[in-house]
Amino acid sequence: MAGWSVEVDRDTCIGSGMCAAIAADHFRLDDGRATPLASPVEPSDEVVDAAESCPVEAILVRDAGGEVVAPQD
Repeated sequence: MAGWSVEVDRDTCIGSGMCAAIAADHFRLDDGRATPLASPVEPSDEVVDAAESCPVEAILVRDAGGEVVAPQD
């Protein structure tokens, strides 16, 4: 199975740290902004939860076909 791409819009990110707290294996804060540790990643509920929990929706997760997995409207 192909992995998911994970992107963080560092201009939008406010550095709340929710993503790193929820999915420490997938995100860290660098200079006060979120950074994915890898992309692509194996599909994971943690990654979806982190993207859905971002207060400014700075994290975008897409499947191998380019469809948005998270955040969902």
